[in-house]
Amino acid sequence: MAQNNINKTSASKLSGIDPIWDKIKEEARDASNIDPSITRYMYLLILGNKSLEKVLSLHLSKLLETIHLEDRLIEELFDDFYTSHIEIKQTIRSDIAAVFDRDPACHRYIEPVLYFKGFQSLQVHRLAHWLWNDGRKDLAYYLQSLSSRIFSVDIHPAAKFGRGIFIDHATGIVIGETAEIDDNVSILHNVTLGGTGKKCGDRHPKVKSGVLIGAGAKILGNINIGASARIAAGSVVLHDVPDGTTVAGVPAKVIANNDKEYPAQNMDQLLPSHNKEIK
Repeated sequence: MAQNNINKTSASKLSGIDPIWDKIKEEARDASNIDPSITRYMYLLILGNKSLEKVLSLHLSKLLETIHLEDRLIEELFDDFYTSHIEIKQTIRSDIAAVFDRDPACHRYIEPVLYFKGFQSLQVHRLAHWLWNDGRKDLAYYLQSLSSRIFSVDIHPAAKFGRGIFIDHATGIVIGETAEIDDNVSILHNVTLGGTGKKCGDRHPKVKSGVLIGAGAKILGNINIGASARIAAGSVVLHDVPDGTTVAGVPAKVIANNDKEYPAQNMDQLLPSHNKEIK
């Protein structure tokens, strides 16, 4: 019995450990010390709140506010989402860690939360996707249209995302209704995951874990992008891509087997020097 009580106490202590949130608060205090003019901003958004989720509810609702939908109502939607969705807290932190680990322009955990529209648009999509699955499709569409207007990121509310997603720069991202993106994928700006015509049904790409999609790439149709594949910038991909390969060109062809696992984490976009096509 005593051992059970010890285990419960230990579990309770562990549940309160939140290193990313703790780091964000530390960075907010440091920013205030460096530049006092930013202190009120940091207090209202970061230091005056009890959780990372509340920070996002407040900040994103302000960005999305319109004359038709008050920020208070959007904030309540985010609060309900974060309360009812069991895995979302870990997903948010995985997305923040992905940006911090993979973006050389990101030097603090606070930056994607407050300033980077790739991260922010993804969190808006996660709310819209929750609403879509709950049958609240018009509200989900409304958030999609707002996100497209504000962030230049157009993701259909039905599209499925895993965790640890990094959307770099984000401008010009278009992702269709039946697209599926697994964990730990990196997507650069001006990327399209689209269909190839007017047919309905399952018509968009399925991107497996560890994939790196370069700037301007277009991936079209109900095709599979294999785990740890790399799509070169500017490529047009019309067919399945095998696991662990690099494709490039218009239309894209396999040009190499990747020498590094998980290109999404390494963010290495240089093509092999030999440029030898793999049969």
